Amino acid sequence: MNDELLNATAESAELDMMMLIIKSFLEHLEYTLGKDKYSATRHDLFNALAYAVRDRMVERWLDTQQAYYNDDPKRVYYLSMEFLMGRTLENSLVNLGLLDNFREAMNSLGYDLDDIMNQEQDAGLGNGGLGRLAACFLDSMATMGIPAYGYGIRYEYGIFRQNIVDGAQVEIPDNWLRYRNPWEMDRQEHLHVIKFNGRVVERKDGEANSIFDWIDTDDVMAMAYDTPIPGYGTNTVNTMRLWTAKSTREFDLTFFNEGNYIRAVEKKMMTENISKVLYPADHVPEGKELRFKQEYFLASATLHDVIYRFRKMHDDLRLLPDKVAIQLNDTHPALAIPEMMRLLLDHFRLDWQTAWDITTRTFAYTNHTILPEALEKWPIWFFEQILPRHLQLIYEINDRFLAEVRSRFPGDIGKLERMSLIEEHWERKVRMANLAIVGSHSVNGVAALHTEILKESVFRDFYEMYPERFNNKTNGITQRRWLKGANPGQAALIGKAIGEGWVTDLYQLQQLRPLIDDPAFVAEWREVKRQNKQRLAEYIRKHNCIEVNIDSMFDCQVKRIHEYKRQLLNILHVITLYNRIKENPAVDQVPRTIIFSGKAAPAYYLAKLIVRLINAVGETVNGDPAVGDRLKVVFLANYGVSLAEKIFPAADLSEQISTAGTEASGTGNMKFALNGALTIGTLDGANIEIMEEVGRENIFIFGMNAGEVEELRRKGYVPRDYYNRNAELKKGLNMIAEGTFSPTNRELFRPIVDTLLNQGDYYMLLADYASYIACQEEVSALYLNQDEWARRAILNCAGIGKFSSDRTIADYAREIWGVERMEIHPVLEYRQSAAAE
Repeated sequence: MNDELLNATAESAELDMMMLIIKSFLEHLEYTLGKDKYSATRHDLFNALAYAVRDRMVERWLDTQQAYYNDDPKRVYYLSMEFLMGRTLENSLVNLGLLDNFREAMNSLGYDLDDIMNQEQDAGLGNGGLGRLAACFLDSMATMGIPAYGYGIRYEYGIFRQNIVDGAQVEIPDNWLRYRNPWEMDRQEHLHVIKFNGRVVERKDGEANSIFDWIDTDDVMAMAYDTPIPGYGTNTVNTMRLWTAKSTREFDLTFFNEGNYIRAVEKKMMTENISKVLYPADHVPEGKELRFKQEYFLASATLHDVIYRFRKMHDDLRLLPDKVAIQLNDTHPALAIPEMMRLLLDHFRLDWQTAWDITTRTFAYTNHTILPEALEKWPIWFFEQILPRHLQLIYEINDRFLAEVRSRFPGDIGKLERMSLIEEHWERKVRMANLAIVGSHSVNGVAALHTEILKESVFRDFYEMYPERFNNKTNGITQRRWLKGANPGQAALIGKAIGEGWVTDLYQLQQLRPLIDDPAFVAEWREVKRQNKQRLAEYIRKHNCIEVNIDSMFDCQVKRIHEYKRQLLNILHVITLYNRIKENPAVDQVPRTIIFSGKAAPAYYLAKLIVRLINAVGETVNGDPAVGDRLKVVFLANYGVSLAEKIFPAADLSEQISTAGTEASGTGNMKFALNGALTIGTLDGANIEIMEEVGRENIFIFGMNAGEVEELRRKGYVPRDYYNRNAELKKGLNMIAEGTFSPTNRELFRPIVDTLLNQGDYYMLLADYASYIACQEEVSALYLNQDEWARRAILNCAGIGKFSSDRTIADYAREIWGVERMEIHPVLEYRQSAAAE
């Protein structure tokens, strides 16, 4: 009887929820959008549904902010120039536990939920791994109950949409905000004045202390837009606050009254350019200047906001490090350090030592790269013209810091030159990484190898001076999006076998290990993978007009196009396989579909040429009847989160082939392994730690390690020696250089070969080629045994628990931020927390 009553109660609750969803959806369609079922477009249906989902979040969101206000915990402020969020609708439904409820409700109205979700456009707020990591961190912080805020810029245009025209990358604007963004709420009450340009005047107070006034500035308003970030299985809904630039006035009335309308609105237009586009072209001075302004805009607006929130509860700014932890996601927000000093010194009139102590105890810095070109340096003249007060402060920080260096390491002039915040070359620059290290109490790398390289090479001088500041926080990914959301078939299979605990504790995937000996489970695993491959094959057919064999190995390399990531090495393997088939059409070769995806920076000539080469090789291979379906090459355009969610579940092989010692961590390697792909890779970034977790026998490792790379460079690397010694390599490079893949322009790809043979092959593709080809032959041999391949794929998934962003955030919270988890209890009465926050 009790069971019947419980079942009836549950059914009643389900029915009530479905009716609530339907009511909310229809009301938004009618009253918010002014549409009915006859006039509504598919995009209207998406917006109405998004508003209905947002309604389910708002109460928890307000409860969360009210709890933070009432309990006053220490809070984390995560500053990032990118948040690669992807689509929000499905992820929110997964985290709210309402996916099935909404699916049933939409079905009852005759709508397909998946079709509606596919109407959402990816948010244009990020580009690559840095931004996706930030998005995963926001998810984990909310799920784990960490009081936290993400701060970024509300770019009107993303980096670009990538089209492939005649094999070449063509960039078109990513106007993702052309239509409404139903997830955000504008906070017009949260406006902060951001200053640029002007001059600094020094005066004395009554006690002869210097006071610096930054005057005659060009002012911009930063206005907040808030997006709720729901945790999984919790009442916590945190906030991502994005800043948009607004003019301090609509237009100059003097010019308007004179009839010069263009001049009247010109300043407004120039002001609001600051938040127009993600990553303006930095190969021209105007683009660099805009990027510099964006970084300060984010830093200044955020610090104004943080201090405003802190001072609602506290008068003593010396308590700031006890209540505030600010994490700098790479050097982009590093201007927050001199901005904090400016506010503490000039606005709150603290003495230097007190202000510096507050600053260094508040900030922490994550480094994401060892590549010299990615360690930001800004020209001194930028500061002189745009941020004159900050230049004074940076000089003062540098003078005091170098005095400390002289005291610790007397007579070491080389160390002073290397550690100085100012690079004294033909164009003097501020070294932003040095500034971030000096101004923070913690400096972390994002994989064990990466952190060791930072300590032993890139930042060795700083490590010798501040060893206690350096630590490692290996990157992670959120399993809610990258398995439960992206791969529902595999998620359901895992849930049926071991339960749902893995969704918040990824280490529980270790329970899958014994199931490799269960033939029924292995067979189901293989069937799920086949279904995922079928879906991707349909996408390829629709978008690339290429028929692929779903029984072939789906060999995937998806990431930003860059020389160090070595897409060229992969395409050399393609050419090698192609030549083997052509030379011996009867060769017994494991069928492969080799899938590339990724964007090249618009000004990166060689990367764009590599994109064109991939497509040219693909056109040759795919069009050759002698090859058939034994080898296909596919380049999927406009790589982003939504496309990644189709690729990762379908992948058999994950290509992680960067030159050892160049990739800081990588997170694509983690997503592939979580989705049951085997990795072929170098001992680089997080590949090493993945190998340690899944077992050396369950990953394919080739090539030199980081030490061997450096040793070969030291001895003198001669790429032409490798070219002359390896007939297959020589033939492949000659085909590229001689125009085999570009018959109408035989010189087109010669610069690629020239870079490898005559300009030093800096990333050592030729040195690793033979090892890579041999390792790929091991891959093919294993793929012939599909059951054994599936067993190793299961072991990869089972061993990936360490690489949850939940673990990463727990490490940050415990070892850097000093923050505690906080449970949010629903508040039933009328809430006024929006005003409080």
